Amino acid sequence: MNSPTGIVAVRQEIVRACQDAGRDPASVTLVAISKTFGVEVIEPVIAAGEHVFGENRVQEAKTKWPSLLARHSGLELHLVGSLQSNKAREAVALFDAIHSVDRASLAEALAKEFARQPRRPQLFVEINTGAEPQKSGVKPQDADAFIGACRNHYGLPVAGLMCIPPHDDAPAPHFALTAEIARRNGLKLLSMGMSADFPVAIAFGATHVRVGTAIFGSRTFSP
Repeated sequence: MNSPTGIVAVRQEIVRACQDAGRDPASVTLVAISKTFGVEVIEPVIAAGEHVFGENRVQEAKTKWPSLLARHSGLELHLVGSLQSNKAREAVALFDAIHSVDRASLAEALAKEFARQPRRPQLFVEINTGAEPQKSGVKPQDADAFIGACRNHYGLPVAGLMCIPPHDDAPAPHFALTAEIARRNGLKLLSMGMSADFPVAIAFGATHVRVGTAIFGSRTFSP
């Protein structure tokens, strides 16, 4: 897939989904998921006007984004994959948002880095809406207590929630559940929806949609 063409199509679909939901398209941030893709693939997407990108791994991001950030002003980099506590320092230094806060040890590590560093990336608590044992994320029944602990015990300014519905489930109930947890906790940001389901996520209030394949094409996964 030609990357600029892909991003144009995704933007058009975001506009249609927002119109259907009675929302302003400006209320939805497109996060272009560039994991596994090299600088030569990302550059045309930047040239097409995209400025928010997502990566899954701190180490991979460190290999390609410092040079891109040096060459292009106004870019944002979001960490959308799981974060090891021992990578918190590097993550806070590099990323503008972290979508995968999901456990006390990570909250503690991030709090230490917030005290040590001047940077304040936006933080999203990840909700494991399907309670899938192989996935990271806070179980829905534990979400309120964990969000409260992040705020009150660790002093973290939680901005929103993130979810990844189970692959074989209809996504709508998972998006609705995440939106309800956000509402009762006074959180305004919702990182929901990927290439296959982001229009549905927008209907349920997503403020950030994480789209990779529809922009960059199929990935060659690295071990």
